[in-house]
Amino acid sequence: MDQQRDLKNLAWNRMNGLLPAIVQDADDGRVLMLGYMNAQALEKTLESRRVTFHSRSKNRLWTKGETSGNTLELVDLVPDCDFDALLVRARPAGPVCHLGTETCFGNTRPPPAAFLGHLAKVIESRREASPEESYTAGLLAQGIERCAQKIGEEGVEVALAAASGDEKRLVAESADLLYHLLVGLAAGGVGFEDVIAELAGRHGKKR
Repeated sequence: MDQQRDLKNLAWNRMNGLLPAIVQDADDGRVLMLGYMNAQALEKTLESRRVTFHSRSKNRLWTKGETSGNTLELVDLVPDCDFDALLVRARPAGPVCHLGTETCFGNTRPPPAAFLGHLAKVIESRREASPEESYTAGLLAQGIERCAQKIGEEGVEVALAAASGDEKRLVAESADLLYHLLVGLAAGGVGFEDVIAELAGRHGKKR
């Protein structure tokens, strides 16, 4: 669908000029919050790439994080099938809720598979941390060669665990491998989403 064309068809009149906007974390899929947009809030969101709502209590536009700094960076925005609700995919710059929780529904955990996307974000955030205080920062500081070495070591451990038939060890070693793989991707400047896109592109192809 053409996004601009679809957004022109929004049912503002049906919803008294306000549409519910469900904000979803673009990386891990969690529902972050629910707000309301009018046409002006939508326009500002698209122009600034910062998620902006219409405050019903203050009767004005407000950009998420305008006072706290915990903004929402817009990734994409699509209407539902009836054009009277919006799905906003965004990346949060901090806790979304005014109570300090990651979402307005508490510190919910991402779905199991999506947790890898969340972990990739955490790893990237460690890049500027002190190597003395963060194992991840220390690995990144040592560069791609050290990260590659760790991936190789953990891969061997996973193979040995699988061959041994020790399920508990296999789980633990696989977790180590996935973590070090994500660190290696970060060190190599490759986004986790790029790997997922590659897998998705292969899906359905005859192999």
